[in-house]
Amino acid sequence: MTSNSDKESFVWIWLPDETQPVVAGRLEADNGNILFNYGRSYLERIGDQNPAIPIYEPELPLRSGVLPLPEGLIMPGSIRDAAPDAWGRRVIINKKLGLKGAGTDTADLDELTYLMESGSDRIGALDFQRSPTNYVPRTANHVSMEELLESAERVEKGVPLTPELDQALFHGSSIGGARPKALIQDQGRKYIAKFSSSTDLYSVVKAEFIAMRLASLVGLNVAAVKLEQVINRDILLIERFDRLPKGNEWARKAMVSALTIFGLNEMMARYASYETLAEIIRHRFTDPRDTLKELFSRLVFNILCGNTDDHARNHAAFWNGRELTLTPAYDICPQGRTGNEASQAMLISGSNNLSQLKTCLEAANNFLLSADDARAIFRHLTETIEQHWDEVCEEAKLSEVDKNLFWGRQFLNPYSTEQ
Repeated sequence: MTSNSDKESFVWIWLPDETQPVVAGRLEADNGNILFNYGRSYLERIGDQNPAIPIYEPELPLRSGVLPLPEGLIMPGSIRDAAPDAWGRRVIINKKLGLKGAGTDTADLDELTYLMESGSDRIGALDFQRSPTNYVPRTANHVSMEELLESAERVEKGVPLTPELDQALFHGSSIGGARPKALIQDQGRKYIAKFSSSTDLYSVVKAEFIAMRLASLVGLNVAAVKLEQVINRDILLIERFDRLPKGNEWARKAMVSALTIFGLNEMMARYASYETLAEIIRHRFTDPRDTLKELFSRLVFNILCGNTDDHARNHAAFWNGRELTLTPAYDICPQGRTGNEASQAMLISGSNNLSQLKTCLEAANNFLLSADDARAIFRHLTETIEQHWDEVCEEAKLSEVDKNLFWGRQFLNPYSTEQ
């Protein structure tokens, strides 16, 4: 494999339990598409002690030659999962073009540029390099939370970053999502740090902290979180579950989003459904029955806490080369709500995505649950939220104004609890 400047990039992968990456193959720009083929050296690892695994199957099976794209996609979904999303793209545009603000057109740069200009400590087990032989991580030196906050504010305002602040925010540019965030390491753990935004109309960061804490208390498998304050700004720290410490190094866990599992892109995301995901879980996931109950409980909890942003990128699975395992839940963030009626980002039962427990009841059989099973989950989640509401709000130091705003609107909205 040889390099051809801006029209190609080499994909490096951390194999299971390994702390150093190996080159897997090459991406090449071709008439608006991004195509992938495995390198011969990677395919020849079949008999090794730690053999090659498909980046994701069935999308990128282990075979030679340029692999065809799934219908409707301009690049493999498993590669797109490792690319920066809205916030990271704004950081990169700020860095590359000196441009600016929420109105910036992220189409100003191509997909390979976004892959190559984002930080190397990205979600999952992939990274992208100019070279097929020398791996050089794109990382930033340790920076303070104050510097990260200042950087985020400048990007939001469309102010070009100074070289120092550019580096401060750079290593978070590979993360998905639209809100200001960065990657940090503290006391031997890795976190995603989410910042409050200057455009927030209420305490979005605290709302997510409360939802994640309550999700843990009701018994869901969720990422660990903690809340900090720096220069009077709230910061949510979410512990990363795609990293495993090994001495002074880190192994990486491969992941794919539900959008990739569905074989859809962002334009087709409206067709994503819990029913389809449940069907895939029954056939391709580890512990399918327990996984189905967990996913159903997450759906119910999303409805009870007002998280209508449960789109297919906010569900993911670990990939070990053979099978899928549901990751801990993340991005459970109650959304702003003016009235009662609401709908989820993914379809629940047929074409119905209304944010109501009775919609979940219609879909229960798809999760191998009876109506009685579903109602027992409704009761448990509702009662646990009511029981722990005050203590979690106190833990978050939530103001009485926001507490009154959230309760009955985002959390346990009467419309949502209709059965």
